[in-house]
Amino acid sequence: TDNMTQIIVLNQNTKREHGRKVQIGNIAAGKTIADVIRTCLGPKSMLKMLMDPMGGIVMTNDGNAILREIQVQHPAAKSLIEVARTQDEETGDGTKSVIILAGEVLSVAEQLLEQQMHPTVIIAAYRQALQDILDVLREKICTKVDTTDRKQMMDIVRSCLGTKFLSKWMDMACQIALDATQTVFLENNGRKEIDIKRYAKVEKIPGGTIEESEVLRGIMVNKDVVHPKMARKIVNPRIMLLDCNLEYKKGESQTNIEISKEEDFAKILQMEEEFIRKMCDEVIALKPDLVITEKGVSDLAQHFLLKANISVLRRVRKSDNNRIARACGGTIANRTDELKEEDLGTGCGLFEVKKIGDEYFSYLIECKDPKACTILLRGASKDILAEVERN
Repeated sequence: TDNMTQIIVLNQNTKREHGRKVQIGNIAAGKTIADVIRTCLGPKSMLKMLMDPMGGIVMTNDGNAILREIQVQHPAAKSLIEVARTQDEETGDGTKSVIILAGEVLSVAEQLLEQQMHPTVIIAAYRQALQDILDVLREKICTKVDTTDRKQMMDIVRSCLGTKFLSKWMDMACQIALDATQTVFLENNGRKEIDIKRYAKVEKIPGGTIEESEVLRGIMVNKDVVHPKMARKIVNPRIMLLDCNLEYKKGESQTNIEISKEEDFAKILQMEEEFIRKMCDEVIALKPDLVITEKGVSDLAQHFLLKANISVLRRVRKSDNNRIARACGGTIANRTDELKEEDLGTGCGLFEVKKIGDEYFSYLIECKDPKACTILLRGASKDILAEVERN
């Protein structure tokens, strides 16, 4: 606002403001932040378009996303933005309501300050009011929720999406949220664990309509098989997960080899080839249909595996590999010579490579009892997808 002076922290010409002026300034800052967000609240809300520092566009009505992009100097306004961030991390919903409520609470306090009431008195009264509200909520308003009752859970999720961009596709969005959460739900020695961040990955593919979004009973990765002749569709594949290179291992420390005879060079090449062949034979011995590794696969190894009718995906992200392991029931092995029959994942019903738009995507779907999943979002443009993900 115009009447606020710029504050430079402790320079030669330091000014210190205190008393009434600062209180009024803080209240003005709180109201300003609330006014920025106000048009985004409720079922008739509008989206805000923001330019982020990189020059990209963010279109959103998610309170936290808007306030993240705003550059604020005022300390009171900064603390309000922190409130929105905390709300987003704790509950995931209600970020705008929190800010607008705080703004209103501040502006009501302004009249009390004008009546020469001391700030601590006002705060004490607010604290008391908060306690009373909590008591009323606990005793009269709150209801018990049965997490296994799908209809009740749908109603709860639906209430969160009412004002969001996704409200038109409400039922589909609720189904996706519930399916994904129930998939990653694990009960371990009486301890319940729902790790959405690690095991429910949101994959955004521009193109198609929002109605085509779904939760896959399994995993999708943005990869193609390494060799064009490899099988692109396998029913009930035996999946082997590796964390090592299928190529010649270079020494940990730098080594120089001096070769005096020409035959020695041929011998070294032969040793490399035999080393790769040995690794591939250890893999082939377990008869997998699909090998997924986080590291590289050399051309020679591709050749051996192709001969054995094994498809290979390479350089898969570690997090994706963990998800695949959870979905198909396999174990990620670190070395080929330690592979055992039980390390293979057999829980996957179908491996298929599909081309969507310009890119190839590998689907590992129809898993028997997946404990990880991919949420596949489709939409017209990147901005819409980003907004759907935030919802």
